[in-house]
Amino acid sequence: MGYRRFGLTTGHRKAMLRNLVTSLFRDERIETTEPRAKDVRSIAEKLVTTAKKGDLAARRQCLEYIYEEEVVKKLFDSIAPKYAERQGGYTRIVKVGYRRGDAAEMVLLELV
Repeated sequence: MGYRRFGLTTGHRKAMLRNLVTSLFRDERIETTEPRAKDVRSIAEKLVTTAKKGDLAARRQCLEYIYEEEVVKKLFDSIAPKYAERQGGYTRIVKVGYRRGDAAEMVLLELV
């Protein structure tokens, strides 16, 4: 299989993941369900690795995925240099309990 569908159409799923990644880099911490956090983590780690290159091509690749230019600027100026010596593992998932409405397991996804 390789990826989760979340019961959504392809466009809706891609938009949701892009929104979550944008929010993660903007706020440096988001609360979401565990399966969504696991999918967002893999995308976010790839974007940080791309941003560590720091060249124009890498910036354009990140701009293709992240919705807000200010978030890409923050990714390149403050987030990526912080992980310059680190070989992956830029995010952390912390379980916080269950959602009240449907008992879905909620987690905090944050940048380390």
